[in-house]
Amino acid sequence: MGCARAVAYAGLMAQEDVAAVQRVLDAFSSGDMDRILALIASDFVATIPPALSAEPDTYRGHDGVRRYFQTFTEAMSDIRFEGERFWDAGDAVVAAVRMTARGRQTAIMVEQLIGQVWRMRDGRAASVQSYPSMPAALRAAGLPELC
Repeated sequence: MGCARAVAYAGLMAQEDVAAVQRVLDAFSSGDMDRILALIASDFVATIPPALSAEPDTYRGHDGVRRYFQTFTEAMSDIRFEGERFWDAGDAVVAAVRMTARGRQTAIMVEQLIGQVWRMRDGRAASVQSYPSMPAALRAAGLPELC
């Protein structure tokens, strides 16, 4: 079926969506809630599966995002989300994201490489679905697995 299209070969809209996803990830890393909320839709939906969290859930709207970060920052500090690679999936952006954080009680660094499927609307994030692997995220977005 061939390799997934790299964003470098995508159209202008996909490039704008990738830039918007990068801004959201940067905002998530900053922990600045006002900045985060300015970049996501009021009806934003984030789904975190059991394979990625001890407390999997679906977080809805601005209140859901506040709840996610409150829960996460109670257990972890130095939280960072780094987009390493992006794919154009037509109506979505697939991102390989490296999440790092430090346990508040243990000071142990934790690192996860996750796949995310972002859907954008009017320059803001409308939803994100996280997956424990890039092949799973690519399949969910209808793209072939990595080469």
